[in-house]
Amino acid sequence: MTTLCLAVFDVDGTLVDSQHNIVAAMAMACQAAGVTVPSDDATRAIIGLSLDEAVAAVTPSATPDQQARVADLYKQAFVSLRARPDHDEPLFPGVHAMLDRLEADGVLLGIATGKSRRGVDVALERHGLDGRFLSIQTADDGPGKPHPGMLLRAMASLGTDPAGTVMIGDTTFDMQMARAARTDAIGVAWGYHPAAALLGAGARVVAADCDAVPLHVGGARAVAAS
Repeated sequence: MTTLCLAVFDVDGTLVDSQHNIVAAMAMACQAAGVTVPSDDATRAIIGLSLDEAVAAVTPSATPDQQARVADLYKQAFVSLRARPDHDEPLFPGVHAMLDRLEADGVLLGIATGKSRRGVDVALERHGLDGRFLSIQTADDGPGKPHPGMLLRAMASLGTDPAGTVMIGDTTFDMQMARAARTDAIGVAWGYHPAAALLGAGARVVAADCDAVPLHVGGARAVAAS
């Protein structure tokens, strides 16, 4: 393969601004389980990990049984929040146009996320994005980030290789996963980890907004073809 043809996106913090519901659900779950409620910043820092890993990270003094209880309660809390009439998990500005531009350039689209498949399906349907991603890899499918498994499965399913693949995400976990899978990595500046941390974790570049992403992907295609 000589040109980049697969762009794999994170969801929370990259496509969808879901931080408020994630923070609220974690607080509700921890309180109901009787464990110390983490700070909002602590919860934002683990967005992108699989649920079990995220819970373990924000409840280090809890027992494994308590952490399992928190994870179950988190799922219930998130469903409850999603059903409320004031539920709001907006797309970041420019997401549809960004995806349109990439598809027009012949780039295949994929997802690699710490969300469950059910959560991804709900988010994509809500925002009119269902059917746009040819590979959807979730925390249900195997090891979570930063393990390279999700990217490796995406590449295998679509017949691409590391030289033809880029991971696009807002967290260091995304960048570390890309490095482990030997793919290109583009960070985004509008998510939950700072740009300096993304660059330190392996991002080639950090896109300032959605309009910049296709330009950076195009730059990678030119490099791969040279």
